[in-house]
Amino acid sequence: MLFVFLEGFIVQPGTERDPFGCVVVVLEGNKSLSLSVNCVLGFSFSVKKKSSFFRSCRLNVASLALATSPSQSQFSGGYCSIPPPSRLKLTCYATLSAVVKTHESAFDGKEAASLVDELRTNFNTGRTKSYEWRISQLQNIAKMIDEKEKAITEALHQDLSKPELEAFLAELSNTKSSCMLAIKELKNWMAPETVKTSVTTFPSSAQIVSEPLGVVLVISAWNFPFLLSVEPVIGAISAGNAVVLKPSEIAPATSSLLAKLFSEYLDETTIRVVQGGVPETTALLDQKWDKIFFTGGARVGRIVMAAAAKNLTPVVLELGGKCPALVDSDVNLQVAARRIITGKWGCNNGQACIGVDYVITTKDFAPKLINALKTELKTFFGENPLDSKDLSRIVNSFHFKRLESMMKENGVADKIVHGGQTMEDKLKISPTILVDVPEGSTMMHEEIFGPLLPVVTVSKIEDGFQVIRSKPKPLAAYLFTDNKELQNQFVQNVSAGGMGINETVLHVTLKDLPFGGVGESGIGAYHGKFSYETFSHKKGVLYRSFDGDSDLRYPPYTPEKKRVLKALLSSDIFGAILAFFGFSKDS
Repeated sequence: MLFVFLEGFIVQPGTERDPFGCVVVVLEGNKSLSLSVNCVLGFSFSVKKKSSFFRSCRLNVASLALATSPSQSQFSGGYCSIPPPSRLKLTCYATLSAVVKTHESAFDGKEAASLVDELRTNFNTGRTKSYEWRISQLQNIAKMIDEKEKAITEALHQDLSKPELEAFLAELSNTKSSCMLAIKELKNWMAPETVKTSVTTFPSSAQIVSEPLGVVLVISAWNFPFLLSVEPVIGAISAGNAVVLKPSEIAPATSSLLAKLFSEYLDETTIRVVQGGVPETTALLDQKWDKIFFTGGARVGRIVMAAAAKNLTPVVLELGGKCPALVDSDVNLQVAARRIITGKWGCNNGQACIGVDYVITTKDFAPKLINALKTELKTFFGENPLDSKDLSRIVNSFHFKRLESMMKENGVADKIVHGGQTMEDKLKISPTILVDVPEGSTMMHEEIFGPLLPVVTVSKIEDGFQVIRSKPKPLAAYLFTDNKELQNQFVQNVSAGGMGINETVLHVTLKDLPFGGVGESGIGAYHGKFSYETFSHKKGVLYRSFDGDSDLRYPPYTPEKKRVLKALLSSDIFGAILAFFGFSKDS
């Protein structure tokens, strides 16, 4: 079977459909395809038995790449130069992949159902609920990170050319820190929390008891493929769940390594890794889970949420958005520039959901800020950043072309004030700064997810608030200023998943802060104890003995009982005593 992954395809309301409910995609030259929805993650479509494709008949919906076998050439840019096979797969995929490949998968709906049944059976034995099981798995994850650091680093470099130090700081160190915190605090997290009771339940006691949800699914992304895979699993294990991890196939080296390491270090009867692409993810989403944790884009987040809704499955969606950095003129210019660079190009070369997407500053201050950024970029990455070993590459050719297209868009190319160089054979794009890109451009509407940094200028810094509010709520927002009043206004009036004042991205390293989005940037949060709580159900429990039973709550209901109960519920103990003996305060 041939699968074609088409980024960003959405069937709009009112799209033409044939009598069978198929969506008609019009091609130039009066050719057409029929599309029909038959899976959770996308659209399967068959070619109508009319006439064959002609060369250079362009799909109007988006760019497309086709190949009839792995050995044949791949065509991209929206042109079909060969007759397609009779069955294709078209989807908007979580990791925004645009890969064409022949896919032979034994992992179908039946295999997925069997896996979930097996894990649920093992979960129901109660083995994952014990402290001993949880702590042993967490200790094995820490051991895995220590013993396999080199292999993990090599896989990250193979997938993304991620620099060794960046891989250690952003992925291994963060994951190890989360694991060690869970090991240290697990007993405290698991301990029931005693809460107060009221006079209406006297004598009694009450507790909040955390219990595991059951069998959970974690779907991770490619940009931080180790961290974003293992950290949610740490939370799921800490809470006592059985878990299936579906890593991104767009980072194949890390995905393969995770499957190998999990089988080697962790309990395979309750913790599994499923590799693969859209078919495997679709098969998994068709199952009933007790929670789905997804990291990816908003488009696929909607698809995951729709799939979960069929079984009323709760979800955590760690998405993204356009994360702004608002820069006032009273800053330490060098420090601000260095921290913005680290939060942009030092985060996987811009391929990070919390990375700085665009900068806002005043027209008067913009030239100074841009010059500072240029100076520090040269210090960090040299005269020719394309040769720097300290910059990650773009993940694949699709994303390279997507970013290149953003730069070449009408009205955008002439806004470049720094960088813009590309090296397609090595999938590298130099750090690029643009000023006052047209608001209607793709770059200002979509999450950039790459090394392009537009600078938006405003008359006064407070005007930047409205620029931010005009877009969907971001996963992170950053402000650089020494003005305490402006800092307070920013925190109070800008809605975002998280914030950094005079800093970028480092807020996610604090395990006592929740990490998650708001609005289109996500649902739910994790990190530290928040990860434990995300994969737990807080169960309220009331304890009473058989002593002190009163007939006040039982029929027959009388005026005397009503007076006593009203006084008790009003916390009027004296009035309740009087009512109990047949008196009132007025008597």
